[in-house]
Amino acid sequence: MLGDSNVMTNIAVKDMAESKKFYGETLGLTELEDHDFGTMYGSGPGRGRLFVYQAPTAGSSKSTIATWEVSDIKKVASQLEATGAKFEHYEYPGAEHDGVIHIMGGMKAAWFRDPSGNILGLTEAA
Repeated sequence: MLGDSNVMTNIAVKDMAESKKFYGETLGLTELEDHDFGTMYGSGPGRGRLFVYQAPTAGSSKSTIATWEVSDIKKVASQLEATGAKFEHYEYPGAEHDGVIHIMGGMKAAWFRDPSGNILGLTEAA
């Protein structure tokens, strides 16, 4: 039913000005549309989209809300750390760690938070 449709992520934030700087400048996403009620960003060569809007529930999710597939996770994580991104450290059964990178079987992953406390992720096939 939905397999032929594009999907987008909605991200609730506490402060739009701070979030516009984070998603636009820190993460380097392309602003596609800006409205009174939120901002739409594009990501990647396909049709990846994130809609960022202000809401009182911002940052309340305890799980990852968006993940980017990257070709060099160590490089991207290092670039994000240089901008001040703080990475999470999780203890998953069987996972190994290489700095902020979690290695689990055939996957490498890393997680960081936006200014509202939302958990965002990076992944790379090992």
